[in-house]
Amino acid sequence: MRKNPNILVTGTPGVGKSKLSEKLATRTELEWIDVSSLAKKYNCLEEFDEQYQCQILNEDKLLDLMEGLMEKGGKIVDYHGAEFFPERWFDIVFVLRTDNTVLYDRLVARGYSGKKLEDNIDCEIFQTILEEAKESYKEEIVYELTSNTPEQMESNINRICQWIQKWKIDNEGS
Repeated sequence: MRKNPNILVTGTPGVGKSKLSEKLATRTELEWIDVSSLAKKYNCLEEFDEQYQCQILNEDKLLDLMEGLMEKGGKIVDYHGAEFFPERWFDIVFVLRTDNTVLYDRLVARGYSGKKLEDNIDCEIFQTILEEAKESYKEEIVYELTSNTPEQMESNINRICQWIQKWKIDNEGS
């Protein structure tokens, strides 16, 4: 049995997933897995998509790589997609959401433009990642968190830390 839970932190690019995950990992015993970095490091990327200016993820190769890591528990998985990860991997899913004007400024600062910028803003407007998470996991483990300000990020981290402590108590001796 696992000693620590597995958490998925997901949302549209620019909502603060990596910052939250990194800070959460420093405050807990959990290990942060930045899926994008893992995919690059272990060559889980395929051809380059000119329209979106990024490489395409080989999901099967990535999932094979992650399977053993996830079995051990204690992982914070950070990725902008939710639907392709196996449901059994996660004890809870946090979908970060950001106001569109805040998100727009963050994405422009990252160099997003054109169709890539427009599609990511549309993704947030239409709650695409939230809907994917609700369709992919039991609805009772999917939580939406607002991520516009540093204060909200700190509040979200505190909330997740409280959840982790409760999970540990509930799963003692299991």
